[in-house]
Amino acid sequence: MSKKTLNAANLAALGADRLADLLIEVSTGSAEIKRRLRLELSHNLGPEELARDVRKRLASIRRSTSFVGWRKRKALIKDLTTQADMITDKIATESPTEAFDLLWQFIELAPSVFERTDDSRGDIGDVFRTARDHFADIAPKAMLSPTDLARQVWDAVQDNGYGEFDGIIGLLDPSLGDEGLEHLKSLVMAHKAAPSDSHDDHAALQFLRDLRSTGGNYAAEQKARLVKMTLQDIAVAQGDTDAYIAQYTPQDLKRPRIAAEVAQILLETARPQEALEVVSGADLGGHALADADWNAAYIACLLALDRVQDAQDHRWQCFCDTLHIPTLRDYLKVLPDFEDIEAEDAAKAHAQAFENPMAALRFFLEWPDLESAARLIAGRCDELDGNHYQLLTPAAEALRDRHPLAAVLLWRVMIDYALWEGRSTRYAHLADHLMDCAAADNDIKDYGKFRPHQAYLDDLHVRHKHKSSFWARIS
Repeated sequence: MSKKTLNAANLAALGADRLADLLIEVSTGSAEIKRRLRLELSHNLGPEELARDVRKRLASIRRSTSFVGWRKRKALIKDLTTQADMITDKIATESPTEAFDLLWQFIELAPSVFERTDDSRGDIGDVFRTARDHFADIAPKAMLSPTDLARQVWDAVQDNGYGEFDGIIGLLDPSLGDEGLEHLKSLVMAHKAAPSDSHDDHAALQFLRDLRSTGGNYAAEQKARLVKMTLQDIAVAQGDTDAYIAQYTPQDLKRPRIAAEVAQILLETARPQEALEVVSGADLGGHALADADWNAAYIACLLALDRVQDAQDHRWQCFCDTLHIPTLRDYLKVLPDFEDIEAEDAAKAHAQAFENPMAALRFFLEWPDLESAARLIAGRCDELDGNHYQLLTPAAEALRDRHPLAAVLLWRVMIDYALWEGRSTRYAHLADHLMDCAAADNDIKDYGKFRPHQAYLDDLHVRHKHKSSFWARIS
């Protein structure tokens, strides 16, 4: 390796004095580099000095109110990451109690940072989430009072507007212990018993919020949701399945998604009959077979009770109603040899006649079975929706080599739809599709009941002769 390559060994060979001079030089005019160098110098003096500098920087970030545009996003992310790394990688190894306090302050920065940045890409949130996960490593080593920690956690979850403290109870479960979790539960129950009051002084704003709420009282609903979520997190930390489920009302358990969740929890604790009763009691509203979570829970209950044939019957019915591929694969795995082949053929025959040809086409493409897809297109191309180019375009590409006629029919479906609807923004794509049709014409020996390419093109000229912007692209 060249001695000019930038690596640790070659740079170390320059010697400490030369490296120090270079660092001074490159840090000139760069607040970011200077800040990092000062932190390293502070760490060299001990964790207390580094903690003091990090605390000062966090206070500075908290006081800042200026909006951070896209030009300064990277610098902000780098600054936040540096402070978090100093806490979790350096201070925590020598002073975990101090690191815990600093990490808590760091997470508390999140709301003020989010309020003055655009985090649509989520990279700023990632910094805070990554840092928050380090509580699980730092907290057990810190000197923490379980009851004081419970109060701190409760204050945090009550003011968790940006989700910055999501999952904090689970992360701090070992440090809270039974004493802390019970104290936290008592705080939550006291809050539940206290009268609900609105924090909004403006009556009109509160009235609008009440209108949007399901029960006519926005503050009460928010309070009930907070209590339920917190008690469930405590129940998970204590391993108390019944306490977790008890937070759901009978009305909640009627919802298929919640019924499925509770059923899975009961299955994990070897209570399959109770699980089946819960999932069977959900209000399916005629759409249960389209709810993947509910179906998975129901089938799992049947299998846990050794009702294999009932599970198989339900799987087949689910597939027939939805063409859900994982469900069909699970169904086929259980069947003996040769019977699975017959069942697969029956499934494909069902898909050919499925009421939604777009869903059937997706099924054959993902199975995959291009020959069946081509047969579906030839038989039902008039039913295909040319507006779904996200499916039809890749489908045509997949079919063009071995089934060129099917590919041409898909291109024609998209062309006809967009021209008829006047979707001028798609004209460039339509021109490409028409050229693809022309290229595939040489590979098609027999168009059967469909018009050959030239006849289709002539008819297109007649029907859409006034679409000059489209024909200009063809020229």
